[in-house]
Amino acid sequence: MSSKSESWGSRVGLILAMAGNAVGLGNFLRFPVQAVQNGGGAFIIPYLVCFLLMGIPLLYIEWASGRFGGKFGNHSTPYILDSMVKGRVLKYIGVFGIFTNVAVAAYYCYIESWTMSYVYHSLSGTFEGMSQTGVAEFFNSYVNVAESTTGIPYEAVIFYILCLILNTFILSKGLGGIEKVAKIGMPLLILFGVILAVRGLTLGTSGASDLFPDANAWDGLNFLWTPQYSSLLDLKVWMAAAGQIFFTLSVGMGTIHCYAAYIKPKDDIALNAVSAGFMNEFVEVVLGSMIVIPIAAGYLGLDWIIENAGFGMAFQTMPYLFQQWGPLLAALGGLFWFGLLFFAGITSSLAMGTPWMGFMRDEFNWNRNKGAWSFGALILIMGLPTVFFYNQGVFDEYDYWAGTVSLVVFAMFETILFSWIFGMNKGWAEINSGADIKVPLLFKYIIKFVTPILLIIIFLGSLFKPINNDWSGNFASLFSGNGWNLDNGSIIKTLTHAGIKEQIAMATDNQVIQTLKDKIFYLDMARLLLLSLFLFISILVYLAFLKRRREGRATL
Repeated sequence: MSSKSESWGSRVGLILAMAGNAVGLGNFLRFPVQAVQNGGGAFIIPYLVCFLLMGIPLLYIEWASGRFGGKFGNHSTPYILDSMVKGRVLKYIGVFGIFTNVAVAAYYCYIESWTMSYVYHSLSGTFEGMSQTGVAEFFNSYVNVAESTTGIPYEAVIFYILCLILNTFILSKGLGGIEKVAKIGMPLLILFGVILAVRGLTLGTSGASDLFPDANAWDGLNFLWTPQYSSLLDLKVWMAAAGQIFFTLSVGMGTIHCYAAYIKPKDDIALNAVSAGFMNEFVEVVLGSMIVIPIAAGYLGLDWIIENAGFGMAFQTMPYLFQQWGPLLAALGGLFWFGLLFFAGITSSLAMGTPWMGFMRDEFNWNRNKGAWSFGALILIMGLPTVFFYNQGVFDEYDYWAGTVSLVVFAMFETILFSWIFGMNKGWAEINSGADIKVPLLFKYIIKFVTPILLIIIFLGSLFKPINNDWSGNFASLFSGNGWNLDNGSIIKTLTHAGIKEQIAMATDNQVIQTLKDKIFYLDMARLLLLSLFLFISILVYLAFLKRRREGRATL
């Protein structure tokens, strides 16, 4: 990719591509679950506040940074940051903007491949006549690659490779290919979502059974949309809401920087950023809340939802619920649901390939094909362990370090850099340059003060997460001299495998102990792979620096 040969074909295409980058699997798989696990309506208010105080500001920061770096021919975060503030160190902070995309794409494409497989199985009638337990067991068999009984040997590997080939082929067509997918995929995603949402809204009590006689789809909606003001005092809910913002807007990754680097210096970014952000919110808050939870509540009841809500519902529960509609509608329901998830996934995974391609083109003169297929090969190498060792926790380990911690760290650094090192006055001028709307002056101070403080709190909260998420109790313990008790889910305890080691200490069965020890081995392997990837990209950035210095383009 280069600034001379690559550009967006239309503003609509850019906004749809940006929205597609943000609208991902998390809108439909993670948001409803987070809402249920954090009290339904209790979650919505903190979520919307975090969107305004952190989501919108981060969108402005990343659009402005990307466009600014693009003026100097930089299309990936290492040298976008370097163009903002001259210094050797900052380009290595920008490594997060390539590393995160490669590492997340490695396991994200695996989920994406599930949707391809489930479209096939829905249309072929695989789930017809299956019990709820049978559908759940089908998924467990699918991810157990070596012993899969889904009917296709090594099916998970086959669909994963097919998914990678499709992504790589589209990436090889450059921005034009991404734009075409966004123009087709986003409207279809919304269409499928609306159809399923209408079904959820009209289900009512018609899905109630002898087993769940009180099932009512509207109970799910009421639970999600009834505000509970007590949540404003619950830091746990605020942390969950803030974390969801990263997933839903794809901020802290480097993809927005890359996309924005290909727009013209005087093109609007203020309205574009808000348009993409609010389109994402519509898909997530409106469509995302009106499909899984109402349909599941309509058949299984709200109590079942509250007790069993989880990521696996999309694959382990929904196919069974669709079967209640009869063979034809079940096939259509599966097509719409998993087709919707596929389009949500591919528009995001394509965005993850652009920072790598932009970097390799800018620094090593690689063409589209070489950049795209090298990205595909790198994803295959990094991703196959998540496929083969899914049950051993490699998938979750990637998601935790690359898809959670890395996002927060990079967002925190880039916000401080933009507001305090690049300078808020220059940053504000960049945001408003060519703007088609007047950005409220209040956001200048939110970006400079509120957003960095929120991000620091989120990072420290994750680093020192208290046991049982009891913040008030642990503060009282700390001030009374009894210390701070870390939760096993804190970054510090996670680093040492504290939770697994506790399980080993409590276990009496030798087989269970060995299984847990094996899990630690696989988790350490995953960490080694991620660390190796980060070092590999850092070395490439250093080699690019040496190349720039030889050519007289480097800055110290």
